[in-house]
Amino acid sequence: MSARIAILGGGESGIGSAKLASQKGFDVWVSDSGIIRDDRKATLGALNVAFEEGGHSEGKILSAKEVIKSPGIPDNAPLIIKLREAGIPVISEIEFAGRYTNVPKICVTGSNGKTTTTTLIHHILTRAGMNAAMCGNVGQSFAGMVAEGGHDIYVLELSSFQLDGMYDFKAEVAVLLNITPDHLDRYNYSLEEYANSKFRIIQNQTAEDHFIFYTDDPIVSKGLTTRNSQAQHYPISLSHSIDELGGQGAGIENETIQINTKNQPFTMKIQELALQGRHNLVNSMAAGVSARLFELRKELVRESLIDFDNIEHRLEFVTKVHGITFINDSKATNVNSTWYALESVDKPIIWIAGGVDKGNNYSELYELVKNRVKAIICLGKDNDKIKAAFADKVDTLVEVESAEDAVRIAYDLGYKGDVVLLSPACASFDLFENYEDRGHQFKQAVRRL
Repeated sequence: MSARIAILGGGESGIGSAKLASQKGFDVWVSDSGIIRDDRKATLGALNVAFEEGGHSEGKILSAKEVIKSPGIPDNAPLIIKLREAGIPVISEIEFAGRYTNVPKICVTGSNGKTTTTTLIHHILTRAGMNAAMCGNVGQSFAGMVAEGGHDIYVLELSSFQLDGMYDFKAEVAVLLNITPDHLDRYNYSLEEYANSKFRIIQNQTAEDHFIFYTDDPIVSKGLTTRNSQAQHYPISLSHSIDELGGQGAGIENETIQINTKNQPFTMKIQELALQGRHNLVNSMAAGVSARLFELRKELVRESLIDFDNIEHRLEFVTKVHGITFINDSKATNVNSTWYALESVDKPIIWIAGGVDKGNNYSELYELVKNRVKAIICLGKDNDKIKAAFADKVDTLVEVESAEDAVRIAYDLGYKGDVVLLSPACASFDLFENYEDRGHQFKQAVRRL
């Protein structure tokens, strides 16, 4: 009799896990406390995988040999506690899928920039003719891609929630961009616990593996002093040259990026990069180092960094309406990401913010808001924390509960030369399915003006 695998959550991660587990001969059971989409039900039906929705049958789940849980389910959920008390392993989809592939993996994490960096690395690799799969927290599930097979390399974006459920998994190339307060509601409001989660990206790495990290980030650099990382190190810095970094990694000198891996240096001017702004410099440098570790041609890497199109929902120009610019930065779900967005705009800003607060500390935004923001539109069900933080820093603060109302009021408040910036600094789940849904509704509302 085949061993039972229980999968909690019928989203992208859960369906991918079901595909792979079914392929490997497990008795698979999918359970979702919510409603599973019709197309995903059809996939489970085609796989002959049993499922339930609208609740969990604890008896069936507690009879499983192992449980794969959605990253959206917190570790302190009552069912997860019961499983652990019963000695039943609870793992992530990433951990499960990693058992069934020997293909190299480039794994990217960080509080900000990980989607951009993951997408940029994938762009370079595919431009080089590699069959690269982009998966994890962006694109399709890792398990689904492993089940599909045939890939030369995997590029994974990994959230802290996915990293929490990984134990034996190993990244051949690990990229840690930065650590700033985010998701603290899932980590007992402890930045140290959240940082520990991010550093799981380097667990199990050996001297044959590679670790790329932003050394200017104080939490990253401090964290490295207490961890015995076996991998080869490739620091990235915006304030040091490559020589000052020890000759390996990526640095900057005279407005020129310097990248060196395996004693094969190359340079390019910052102004050549498709992605501008300090935060995007880090993303581009991390992608360049990652690509050069696989000895892709310097000219190809350079061309890829020049012709890359930015991802949707990240400082995405939408349109201009009567001289007012609309920018969709819905992917900015934490304070630090919103700081970069506000810092990048040098015109008067009408800022659309709000959603599900994740333990945010807004103090680092105070000066930017006082100097650049003329009005705040709170797009959320509970805006008390934003109002308390910024009511005395702007002349106008309005509350709304739809993207349509947010855009209409922003347009009414704006003048030629102003910028309407959706950069919420919060999660989207109070009013929207996810940040993509929030961004799409924003863009649709703008286009109806």
